[in-house]
Amino acid sequence: MKRKIKDRVTGFRTKDGAGVNLVRVLGHNTIETFDPILMLDSFDSTNPDEYTAGFPMHPHRGIETISLVVRGHMVHRDSLGHEDGISDGEVQWMTAGSGILHEEKLPASDKLLGVQLWLNMPKKDKMAAPEYHSIKKNDIKEIPIDGGILRLISGNYKEYEGFKGKYLPLDYYHIMLKANNKFTIETEENKSVLVFLLSGDAKVTDEIVREKTAVKLTEGDSLDIESLNEDIQILFISSDKLDEPVSWGGPIVMNTKEEIQQAFDELRNGSFLKEKVDY
Repeated sequence: MKRKIKDRVTGFRTKDGAGVNLVRVLGHNTIETFDPILMLDSFDSTNPDEYTAGFPMHPHRGIETISLVVRGHMVHRDSLGHEDGISDGEVQWMTAGSGILHEEKLPASDKLLGVQLWLNMPKKDKMAAPEYHSIKKNDIKEIPIDGGILRLISGNYKEYEGFKGKYLPLDYYHIMLKANNKFTIETEENKSVLVFLLSGDAKVTDEIVREKTAVKLTEGDSLDIESLNEDIQILFISSDKLDEPVSWGGPIVMNTKEEIQQAFDELRNGSFLKEKVDY
């Protein structure tokens, strides 16, 4: 059975961090519909003044952040001692788990284009040890498809395998289609699936979807994506719905208000980080 569009959300412009201009697509109001994806921010600018302030050192707990830089650069530093940069098609995958501090710098480039996801963590894993992984270009398989290329960021596509996270399964594809092409993706019937239009408009299951819009799909075993009169870039994201309580306090996402309060108490008293800081 073909999947259909169940819901759609078009992003709005806002600022975050130290004044980074971005398009916020998913957030507090979409938790239940797009479970387990909590947040989706898109960066799209040719003006460095809109983003070079970056995201100064800040905490996270209870989530995984996955940053795809399609064009431009991002430099990461964290409380585990990692210092790393990605650019043009590369990905940072950070498991906040029990707690991490990190900063993200966005150096000037001719264009910044990318997306950051917040993937929720199961209740039983929220206090797991934090980790950081860098997924470089040579780690990402580029698979020819009808009318374009599918870049396999994580999970599986047919016989191909990408990066594997430890907690929730995540099939994450960066799909580039030339104008006037149609591509069908086979899906596991019960998975929670969303599609995000990063650049260009397209037809998703025969409905027009505009750029910077995320759509949630009904259950089914396949979906059709069709480019119109321009080249497009689409993100396909498939995982397992958690159906667990969500309590969200800024950069921290747990299951109860008490756990959020505890996290902020620990930030104040210096006991937030469970893993030794190593600079």
